[in-house]
Amino acid sequence: MADETRTPPPTPSQPPQPPQQGQQFAMDTTSISTVYTNFCHVTFLPEELILDFGLTTQMPPQPNSPVKLTHRVVMNFYTAKRLLHGLNFAVSRFEAAFGELELDVQKRVRVLQGPGGGGMRTS
Repeated sequence: MADETRTPPPTPSQPPQPPQQGQQFAMDTTSISTVYTNFCHVTFLPEELILDFGLTTQMPPQPNSPVKLTHRVVMNFYTAKRLLHGLNFAVSRFEAAFGELELDVQKRVRVLQGPGGGGMRTS
């Protein structure tokens, strides 16, 4: 291993540097496409995570009405973990600014009772 380059251990005057988090990379978005999704199905293999995205008008989705899946993203688990951290950060910032996101649709929707009621509204 004569060609191998080794980094000398840190000296007391030179503490080890932690890896940089949140590095900025140059990105080319000229060919990017944008889609809206409100449904995601997650599956995985030993080395890959598979995310299938689609759009449904049924909330919650009905078992007898298939959701049309339109996009698939396949990634390794290192990328998935970076995505997990990025999404967690974004959702935490959103909830800090606007309040907690309730995932249970039934808790978000109330049926109006009384005169002129009978409709549904989201709270």
